[in-house]
Amino acid sequence: MDEKNAMLKISASPHIRSKNSTTGIMADVLIALLPASAMGVYNFGFRAFLMILVCVVSCMVFEYLSELVMKRPATVRDLSAAVTGLLLALNLPVSLPFWMAILGSAFAIIVVKQLFGGIGQNFMNPALAARCFLVMSFVGPMTRFTLDGVTTATPLATLRESGLGSISLKDMFLGTEAGTIGETSVAALLIGAVYLVARRVIRLTIPLYYLFTFSVALMIYAWTKDMSIGDMGEFVAAHLCGGGLMLGAFFMATDYTTSPITDDGKALYGILLGVLTFCFRIFGSSAEGVSYAIIISNLLVPMIEMITRPKSFGEGYEKKPISENRGWLTPVHLDENGNVIPESKEKQGGKIIRIVVSICLIAVIAGALLGAVYAITKKPIADTAEKKKQESFHAVMPSAASYKEGQTADLSGALKEAGYDKVTIESCTDALDPDGKVIGRIWIITTHEGYAGDIKMAVGVTDGKVTGIEMLSIGETTGLGMEARDNPAFKEQYMDKAVEKFTVVKTEASSDDQIQAITGATITSKAVTGAVNAVLYADRMQGGSMEGGVTSE
Repeated sequence: MDEKNAMLKISASPHIRSKNSTTGIMADVLIALLPASAMGVYNFGFRAFLMILVCVVSCMVFEYLSELVMKRPATVRDLSAAVTGLLLALNLPVSLPFWMAILGSAFAIIVVKQLFGGIGQNFMNPALAARCFLVMSFVGPMTRFTLDGVTTATPLATLRESGLGSISLKDMFLGTEAGTIGETSVAALLIGAVYLVARRVIRLTIPLYYLFTFSVALMIYAWTKDMSIGDMGEFVAAHLCGGGLMLGAFFMATDYTTSPITDDGKALYGILLGVLTFCFRIFGSSAEGVSYAIIISNLLVPMIEMITRPKSFGEGYEKKPISENRGWLTPVHLDENGNVIPESKEKQGGKIIRIVVSICLIAVIAGALLGAVYAITKKPIADTAEKKKQESFHAVMPSAASYKEGQTADLSGALKEAGYDKVTIESCTDALDPDGKVIGRIWIITTHEGYAGDIKMAVGVTDGKVTGIEMLSIGETTGLGMEARDNPAFKEQYMDKAVEKFTVVKTEASSDDQIQAITGATITSKAVTGAVNAVLYADRMQGGSMEGGVTSE
């Protein structure tokens, strides 16, 4: 064999050559995210830079330590952990405590990535999984957004509360608005997206199908609301520029591991993302929705690939498993010629049975663990709720020396006839002076008209006047509806006023029966006022008597 032929390398097909490497691709993603990161630091200050640094370093450290413990080859140098850390940081509010960000980094790397086999084996995007984990674990800090040191609402939350006139598309496009560190500037994100496309790191199939489907769904919805053409366009543009949609569409929905590999699959995946994001934003309790849409779609990728997998060309075709390059699925067995060895129907049936049994066992074990956790935490939770209830009693009726449960009757029928059909009175407690005389009543009421769900509150009443209001459970928008809990001036408007019914106005109140609405939170203001009016009506049903609490007629 001559020297020229000695250099030939013979191997089985397919013969694929590429200069791309994991490190190179991840480096390109980091470069593409630099404009959004820089804009985040400019918009939110030095703390945004510290948050990015904390998340990136934490993810790299957790990857190194987890691989060391699991005795796997170190992959820190491939920069995938750095990309996860940067994406996580860009999905966090700047005011989040650093220890929570570190906890999220640990969840992303150890739980979502390493426990499933490392890079290429994770079943959902690690950064988004960590974000959703933090939102479920720390709702308050994860939904508290600040800008220039002031807590405020995101543009999408403001749009949902107050309509189109309350937002600026220019500010949303440039990024001078409240939100997570990396989601606010559409301009910076599009610069990074152009770079990724130019470097052929991503294709536009998924983002375009995603954005197109979402836009069409929004236009149909806007049309059903009788919006003008101009308002319809502004409504769609606002949703495209807000809530991390561009960050999700170009940088996370296109993740190689958690997105389909077939062209038809990518299109179907993008359509699914658009539909889910639309449903979460329009019909869900949150104004966002991108994160949950992506991780739910990630879970459906194996099914999407099964549906859209192309047929093999040639004789002896047998349907292959979902994917040949996903180690967490059934492996493919090849003969000496590189052809797939088909499995018998008996083996395929046996595998299906084992999968079903495994899923059932996991469900039983998970259910048992949840039941055990509930049994252990039931009493502490109840004690905490009772303590909070007693504290609310003192807050709304500070002059009382003790409290006694009154006799509760069903007031739902009378309240409904009076127009208060969206509230539920749960209890009425007598407030007693040191001599045991009833000096007022404390009502626990839940209104079902809150912007983000039910609002549960304690209202104290003496001689037909409100003595105090305390929120027991409220999940309204931070910086807007949450002012009903956090701003004492709003609650003080109801105090010590002998009125039959309060009304909500957007301007400054000019009489005792008027309540000035919280700016940008008219829905919340009306819900709280409606609940207070219902309490005053129920208290009047007792004739103003301070004896015996609620009595049956």
